[in-house]
Amino acid sequence: MLKNVLGTTLEPCCDELETGFFRNGRCETCDADYGMHTVCAEMTDDFLQFSKKSGNDLSTPNEDSDFPGLKSGDRWCICLPRWIEALEAGMAPRILLRSTEESVLEHVPLEVLEKHAIRDD
Repeated sequence: MLKNVLGTTLEPCCDELETGFFRNGRCETCDADYGMHTVCAEMTDDFLQFSKKSGNDLSTPNEDSDFPGLKSGDRWCICLPRWIEALEAGMAPRILLRSTEESVLEHVPLEVLEKHAIRDD
């Protein structure tokens, strides 16, 4: 059973969009997931612009990969390194702790994650 950063069962990040490395709605990872898609984040316009400028356009649909494009308010499993970059730039989106995989704690302290938590946790 996979755990979240709170030590409980990892919950889905999004039911409406096929997110995550495995496209199953969960922010779980494996050795093949070099991007570490482990952070369940709620998109903001600022973060989407930041990500686009950083080389990962999450807002433009891509029919070839069946990607709908994201908008502010959508929840999506984002790569841990990108979230850390956004944190350092003051652009980190809020995250859903119960849907963020426990391995994130190896790189970011829980106290930092809690400061960026969506309050419906």
